[in-house]
Amino acid sequence: MQHQHITTRLEGRVGIITLDRPACLNAWNREMRAEIMEALRAFDQDDSVGAVIMTGAGERAFSAGQDLNEAHDFDADRAEAWIREWEAYYGILRSLSKPIVMALNGVAAGSAFQVALLGDIRVGHPGVTMGQPEINSGIASITGPWIMKEILGMSRTVELTLTGRMMDADEAARIGLLHHVVPADQVMAKSLAIASELAAKAPLAMRLDRAWFAEMTQDAFERTIDAAIRAHRTSYASGEPAQKMREFMAKRGHQL
Repeated sequence: MQHQHITTRLEGRVGIITLDRPACLNAWNREMRAEIMEALRAFDQDDSVGAVIMTGAGERAFSAGQDLNEAHDFDADRAEAWIREWEAYYGILRSLSKPIVMALNGVAAGSAFQVALLGDIRVGHPGVTMGQPEINSGIASITGPWIMKEILGMSRTVELTLTGRMMDADEAARIGLLHHVVPADQVMAKSLAIASELAAKAPLAMRLDRAWFAEMTQDAFERTIDAAIRAHRTSYASGEPAQKMREFMAKRGHQL
């Protein structure tokens, strides 16, 4: 497969997807998300692949999440279509028949934090930071809090959502978001070892287990998407996200 924004390769029975926009911290736009979904589908349909790893190019980030250059000037209709794109992306991650290991290098912020949490096992290093900073750029958080609540409970979800703060690797490991913390140069090797072990397990049992994880949370997932559409239509119609994103980027010396 030829892609512009990601690379893919096989290591034994493990399919590896590398987010490849390092100049913008692997932030994703519609085209990049479409390539990731295509790669996930291809690996899922390939009987020689038993597990998948997602990682980011470079040493600074797994992904900074949404590319603000794409999202800052949505109107209400485009905001709804945008949420439907996330529904498709998250739906593929949830419905994949094969386990997913997230090899985290650097930042996993916003929607990238959410994607990391939708993986099955997360490997990081002491420099990893994770969090849900959408409120700092004027974007309402709806899907993120649902995913966090499933893993962390309500109290920590509220605190992380409303403050928008980032967690370091120690905290992320302590509260169960990172399963393994290893030196930065060992993240991929550790991830490959785990993914290879998972790929060797009974494929039907693996598929049925992952399907049950998705089924037990499907009703809440659908309600979350509906709530996200309502919230983002209201938010983008107000003009607040565009204003806050301009302020957010100006503080960092960038322009939208």
